[in-house]
Amino acid sequence: MKALLSAAALLFAALFARADGVNDAAITGEDLPVHLSEFGLFTDLATRTPAARMVRYDLETALFSDYAEKERYLYLPEGAQARYDPDKAFDLPVGAALVKTFGYRAGGVFKPLETRLLLHRASGWVALPYVWNAAGTDADLKRAGTRIPVTFTDPSGMSRSISYAVPNQNQCKDCHALGGRVTPIGVKARYLNHNGQLERLLAAGMLDRLPPDAPRIARWDDRAAPVEARARAYLEINCAHCHNPAGAASNSGLFLDWRQRDPGALGILKRPVAAGRGSGDRDFAIQPGAPDASILIYRMESTDPGIAMPELGRATVHKEGIALVREWIVEMPKSAPVR
Repeated sequence: MKALLSAAALLFAALFARADGVNDAAITGEDLPVHLSEFGLFTDLATRTPAARMVRYDLETALFSDYAEKERYLYLPEGAQARYDPDKAFDLPVGAALVKTFGYRAGGVFKPLETRLLLHRASGWVALPYVWNAAGTDADLKRAGTRIPVTFTDPSGMSRSISYAVPNQNQCKDCHALGGRVTPIGVKARYLNHNGQLERLLAAGMLDRLPPDAPRIARWDDRAAPVEARARAYLEINCAHCHNPAGAASNSGLFLDWRQRDPGALGILKRPVAAGRGSGDRDFAIQPGAPDASILIYRMESTDPGIAMPELGRATVHKEGIALVREWIVEMPKSAPVR
């Protein structure tokens, strides 16, 4: 019986795996593969060598995740294209996959901890977390999430030891929910518009068009860029996936997208919708000129689960990012209306 099942599995793989190794049926089907290797997204998992049509990309300003490094890939099936949008995430076809591997360097070598997949199926986007084995040869599905003890060195040279959190499947939905549906976050023109990434997608036939005026967000650590642009970019990628009118924090009235022009919606002299521990006895989300009096800074500097913002994805404080937001608040004019 086992031999028959094994033969059936091999036949299935032969019929549905692509010549480039990617198993499109695993991406679009309703099953939840137990191992990352079943997708065929990498021709060699030990080296994470990508299969054909797995295009690596990065973001001009990226989400902070406990100083973890990330390897990001977009996969599109043969003949498929992403549809350009100037503001929203690109419209990716059924069969697309977004692949993001998190890890840390030890002795100069990147060690993967987890790979998160966003798979576009006929029913919508599905988020799945996979945790790598100790040998780095494959990763196993962990729908309930897990914790991994990690020691790493931060950019200042400080050694840190944390309990790294791999989110459960529902927590993936918390960040990626937009209007009640799971939606990609990072594949937006303004995040990808650097180092010729959009041009390469267009040249490869994987993007349907590219206007000459594609937007571009600031890089948060580019000291040559204006402080406000850098701080706004940082807050958008770290906070605006929830803090927008269709996000999980829509009832807060605090909307942190990069083009927000209403000072109150941005948090300037805005009172919280509900008092509690999260306010830290402060009056406003942002008190111009006074970062220590601003709820935003108070919550960013906390690791208490009932206070910390963002709520998910970090066990440490991003001191460099907070220093930037503090600098922006210090420079802020003090004439905005109270809300």
